[in-house]
Amino acid sequence: MISAELIATLRELNRSDKFYIMQLLISELAQQETDLIQPNQAYPIWSPYDAVEAADTMLKALQAAKTQDHA
Repeated sequence: MISAELIATLRELNRSDKFYIMQLLISELAQQETDLIQPNQAYPIWSPYDAVEAADTMLKALQAAKTQDHA
């Protein structure tokens, strides 16, 4: 929980200090994201290959958009 005092202090900072705080927080968030991926671990990933239903759905959406553009 963020205290009202902390929020008040952050609001009083000048523009460059606010950017510095944002950069610091975003950097820490990015570091936490990289900690989610462990070395020597296998992770499943989705591939568009053999996604026939997805391709069919996309083709229908593109055809519908093309029809609307010409109408």
